[in-house]
Amino acid sequence: MNGAASRLATDGFALVEGAVDAQTLATLRDTFADADIARAERAGETFGARNLLALDTVRDTAKALRAALHGITGHDLRAVRGLFFDKTPGANWPVPWHQDLTIAAKERRDIPGWTNWTIKRGVHHVQAPAAILSRMITARLHLDDCAADNGPLRVIPGSHARGILPRPDVAAQSQAVAIHARAGDVLLMKPLLLHASSPARAPSHRRVLHLEFAPDAILPAGLDWAEIG
Repeated sequence: MNGAASRLATDGFALVEGAVDAQTLATLRDTFADADIARAERAGETFGARNLLALDTVRDTAKALRAALHGITGHDLRAVRGLFFDKTPGANWPVPWHQDLTIAAKERRDIPGWTNWTIKRGVHHVQAPAAILSRMITARLHLDDCAADNGPLRVIPGSHARGILPRPDVAAQSQAVAIHARAGDVLLMKPLLLHASSPARAPSHRRVLHLEFAPDAILPAGLDWAEIG
């Protein structure tokens, strides 16, 4: 097992430095500034967006990261959801400790163990069982440098191995590690890893393309991904 794969298995996260080139980063920044996407805005600035695998630039990036993930994990994974996050002066709030428990589904199917159905931006979302989430990997591509002043993600190493946690266990956390990254770095993390972020002390941009990957044929019969790359 290589170093990144070992850290991902043990700690639940691994930072891959310089994974994406400057030209791709510039193209993605332009895409999120101009594309017709399901965006959330405040004071004229986009701080979040969903349903991104419909965009060619995002799909191309997902394919490149898919190849990198295969080299790290030895598994063939497909991108199954694309999100965008930013911290700006007008949208600079804390994100509390949580695990990523939901997936985006094409249609609702009432299946035992799949709970808390919601609709976000016109797309069905559902909380997946731990057995599904434990086989997925999230790749967070940093489009900007992110240091201590920029509201970096904080994680609890090894917490992904504890399964889906009850809310009281999620709320009180210690021994957090802050993820400082450069533009082009990719943070690989398991969805069940506990993570949070504080408001940026000096907000400008902290743009992140968040791509979730999963093995083929992981979903139960009758349930399909809302998007796939």
